[in-house]
Amino acid sequence: MSENVRSYTDDRSRTDTVGEDETASDSEREQVECPECGGHLVNDSERGETVCRDCGLVVEEDEIDHGPEWRAFDSAEKDQKSRVGAPTTNMMHDKGLSTNIGWQNKDAYGNSLSSRQREKMQRLRTWNERFRTRDSKERNLKQALGEVDRMASALGLPDSVRETASVIYRRALDDDLLPGRSIEGVATSSLYAAARQAGTPRSLDEIANVSRVEKDEIARTYRYVVRELKLEIQPADPESYVPRFASDLDLSDESERRARQLLQTAKEEGVHSGKSPVGLAAAAVYAASLLTNEKVTQSEVSEVANISEVTIRNRYHELLEAEEQVQLG
Repeated sequence: MSENVRSYTDDRSRTDTVGEDETASDSEREQVECPECGGHLVNDSERGETVCRDCGLVVEEDEIDHGPEWRAFDSAEKDQKSRVGAPTTNMMHDKGLSTNIGWQNKDAYGNSLSSRQREKMQRLRTWNERFRTRDSKERNLKQALGEVDRMASALGLPDSVRETASVIYRRALDDDLLPGRSIEGVATSSLYAAARQAGTPRSLDEIANVSRVEKDEIARTYRYVVRELKLEIQPADPESYVPRFASDLDLSDESERRARQLLQTAKEEGVHSGKSPVGLAAAAVYAASLLTNEKVTQSEVSEVANISEVTIRNRYHELLEAEEQVQLG
């Protein structure tokens, strides 16, 4: 008798479990499907409603708005009312998580501080700056990332390149690659590598002009960092320099397109092998300007590309010869 009761109880519990699962699946289905037509439901955050996209049925209304309680009508007002800080970034040694004490000697109501309070705030700023760099590693990072930001600004590189350069430098610091090398040298080589990875390369001469270290040291440190960190960097493509040169010389889109065609022909003929990509790009821009009747002198191209006029003339003749061979073939 007891065995019959036990089997009946087990069957009953199993039936209840199946019923609960079916009920749960039905409720989940109701949350994503319209009860009238079975269509897809969407949330209208402006009106606080859940509406069927197909038939327009309002399934729920007066929902809770989890956004801010204020409204802003432009970006400046939004930034002013927002109560959150900037996102974390690798371009700062503390990733932007520390607090800065403002330089204005005013209180929360905009009133000027007394002389005693100003002295106290200055002492607080000094100690706050000391606490931001607690050890030698953070002081190293602060100096290096400041150099990266300065050089990137001088070269007109975007924030994405600066972020990548900061990550490369952090990896070099973590892997203990700095002993025996200067902070500026590793920072410069990190920026050079990041620019090449992002497809916005700068020549070694351009990098050396804004750096505080010599060109030979930059090249040597760059090869060392790339080898030790196993960075995957493709050889510089001459075409990646063309848009910048054409923009600095105020050339038309037709000239830029013609310069790209000359470089593609040179690649097919193998002329680019062993040649400086900057020199090839400068010669292609110069040749394209002549072919499209846009008067640009070799000295102007030389100044923009930071390369000698002799190199431009040599590459210029090689590009035109390759173009002539393709046309004859």
